[in-house]
Amino acid sequence: MQMTLSFVPSQTEMEAAFYSKDGSYDGLFFVAVRTTGIFCRPSCSSCPKRENIEFFLSLREAVLAGYRPCKRCRPEASRLQPPDWVNQLMERVEAQAGQKLSAQDWQELGVTPERARRWFKDHYGMTFADWCRSRRLAGAFTQIREGESLDDVVFAHGYDSYSGFREAFTKTFGVPPGQAESQRYIAVELIETPLGLMVAGAVDEGLCLLEYCDGQGPALKGHRRSLERHYTTLRQRFDSAVLPVGHPHLDMLRTELGEYFGGDRTAFTLPLALQGTPFQVMVWEELQRIPHGETIAYDELARRIGQPTAMRAVARANGTNRISIVVPCHRVIGKDGSLTGYGGGLWRKRLLLEMERTGQLPGR
Repeated sequence: MQMTLSFVPSQTEMEAAFYSKDGSYDGLFFVAVRTTGIFCRPSCSSCPKRENIEFFLSLREAVLAGYRPCKRCRPEASRLQPPDWVNQLMERVEAQAGQKLSAQDWQELGVTPERARRWFKDHYGMTFADWCRSRRLAGAFTQIREGESLDDVVFAHGYDSYSGFREAFTKTFGVPPGQAESQRYIAVELIETPLGLMVAGAVDEGLCLLEYCDGQGPALKGHRRSLERHYTTLRQRFDSAVLPVGHPHLDMLRTELGEYFGGDRTAFTLPLALQGTPFQVMVWEELQRIPHGETIAYDELARRIGQPTAMRAVARANGTNRISIVVPCHRVIGKDGSLTGYGGGLWRKRLLLEMERTGQLPGR
């Protein structure tokens, strides 16, 4: 079934998003104010009169029209991109190979531990201390699995005693260091996309999570609650620790997502770790067989898996998909051609389908 859709929200929808300061629309369109000559994100706190605003679908269009970016909301910057001081802080942690930052380190960086704690809690769903501890333990876990001496691992990662390391390791992984062979962890990273920030997770078998980082309420608090919810779901589904570290599957995901949004990829090749009931996995595997640029209805999806009367169960399985885009649940629509629901919001579903139909992101 082919569809001709427009991802562009209506004037009414864009006005409602702007005046309600809906951060989930950031990046989808921009709001320009004729009286000031600036343009903003939909979530900007400014509140000009309706007769003084106009909308643009891209930064380029707004700039070519003669507007300059708002200094308050910085529409030209990534919505949740780490500021320079955060990047410097991360680099210092990595350079010190797991050793804790000293008072002199904090002074040289010009940052207080409290400021770092708040920023990491708001943006990563964990405190800075938890972020550092997770990365140290992930490194220790890998070294133990590779046969490194436990004494060398303990002191290389900044622990003063074996007992302290054992306690931290057991709390995180659920088993003592000597049983690391029986455990695994889930690597998670935040990935910027044209649809907004997404959280991705991977285990050695493959990608296990790719979800939007939107949340309800104020932008950062909603984002934080969204991350915490995703982490909890992963822990329960895989019975494993969730750690903010890199993984080859996540590197591959970044590359393939970039090619997909650039119009150069129509199928993903990275391995997937589909964790669900046999029925759910069967539905998710069938979703991956829907060709790029095409859509099908729920009843057709049910027929394709050999269960034509299971439309409701198919719809539920489609809704529980946790690997967005790569497992393309957005290609399933209502029998009447309506978009129906989508975890990332109908505006994202419209955008994905329009992009796959035309080969490029609208407004670019």
